[in-house]
Amino acid sequence: MIEVRKAVLKDVEQVFELVNQYANEGLMLPRTRDSLVLNLQSIFVAEEEGEILGIASLAILGHDLAEIRSLAVSEKAKGRGIGRMLVARVVEETKKIGIPKLISLTYQVAFFEKCGFKVIQKTEMPQKVWTDCIHCPKFPSCDEIAMAIQTA
Repeated sequence: MIEVRKAVLKDVEQVFELVNQYANEGLMLPRTRDSLVLNLQSIFVAEEEGEILGIASLAILGHDLAEIRSLAVSEKAKGRGIGRMLVARVVEETKKIGIPKLISLTYQVAFFEKCGFKVIQKTEMPQKVWTDCIHCPKFPSCDEIAMAIQTA
């Protein structure tokens, strides 16, 4: 049985390996172990029998905007609904906190549309652009698609 829960310290190594596997393929930004530890309270994992099969994190960008980051599912666990479970958990957490809009920068448009997100213009999320994107190696030529869902 798959359990989606908040990450704990013992999960860091498996989370690090999963995130950086996708980062090495150019599909997401890399994360250091230290960065994962410092942001542990915002990371959710999908676990089955002690193995981390998927991860997602929630980054608060301001009082009215949050972002789902580092969404990844292990190759062997794809097609089991784990990505949707993780997105649903992050959406639920965003609602609980009271932030009205959750965004994603992604290459997986069809997946996020199935989760209720809609394509938006990057100009609709200046908090993201001026706090994070400006430091990204892809800036200003980012090829990711901006998507959002209303949570409140």
